[in-house]
Amino acid sequence: MASVAQAERPVRRATDRGAWFLVLPALIPILVLSVAPLLYGILLAFTDAQSGRTQATQWISGLNFQDLLHDTLFWESFRIGLVWAVGVTVPQFLLALGLALLLNEDLKLRWLARALAIIPWAMPEVVVGVMWRLVYNPDAGVLNETLRDLGLGGGHDWLAGLATALPAVVVVGVWAGMPQTTVALLAGLQNTPRELHEAAAVDGAGAWRRFRTVTWPALRPVALAITALNLIWNFNSFALVYVLTNGGPGGRTRLPMLFAYEEAFRYGQFGYAAAMGCVMVAVVSVLLALFLVGRLSGGDEA
Repeated sequence: MASVAQAERPVRRATDRGAWFLVLPALIPILVLSVAPLLYGILLAFTDAQSGRTQATQWISGLNFQDLLHDTLFWESFRIGLVWAVGVTVPQFLLALGLALLLNEDLKLRWLARALAIIPWAMPEVVVGVMWRLVYNPDAGVLNETLRDLGLGGGHDWLAGLATALPAVVVVGVWAGMPQTTVALLAGLQNTPRELHEAAAVDGAGAWRRFRTVTWPALRPVALAITALNLIWNFNSFALVYVLTNGGPGGRTRLPMLFAYEEAFRYGQFGYAAAMGCVMVAVVSVLLALFLVGRLSGGDEA
């Protein structure tokens, strides 16, 4: 037995080397474009790096993080970012679920409806932002014109109002991100065997009961994955809000990414902005882990 095991070791090592050789072309771009910048950003957070300075960058240990603890503007932007992420993700999922259930039915021109449903996904965020700025335009926007025609007023500057700016931006975020959630949920629905629905219908189960006992258990892993990804994507949003409001009015829509961008490229505080990025990554990772553990443990108990 020992001789057989010794004979298998060179073969296993050769197989491992061959596997690494096959993975290497995909691994190198990840290391160069993702891991290396991440490590450099973490290193930068412990320095006083600034733009335009003639002196050499100094190692200042955790001074940037100490300043962040007392930076009320940053933590306010962090709160706004959490409100934005949850406020976009929840309705995004609910509307996408309803649309996916509708598109999963055997309807006429279903292929056309599916194609139209993913149009917002194909549009760049900058284009989406410019388009919705025109929709919200206080003078000639579609929204205000419709309100005027209905006798409900009009002329309100939705993106400049302190009370309406964040809800208006959330609506755009939901509209722009719903297609990708719909596609993911629709793929999960199509993988659910129809025989299970037919058997439940024969047993007298109604539409809600079939959804609760057949559809949702099969769809739950996809729903969990896409919800977690949407939370990350929405919290890290930048281009859409930047084009719509640039963080205004009065910082009411200044997401953490916008705050870090301003610190780095408007004020030149690269080290301080890198520390912000590290804090955002750490906090979001903890919140996401708690969310996933809660959802998974809840599913196990069910």
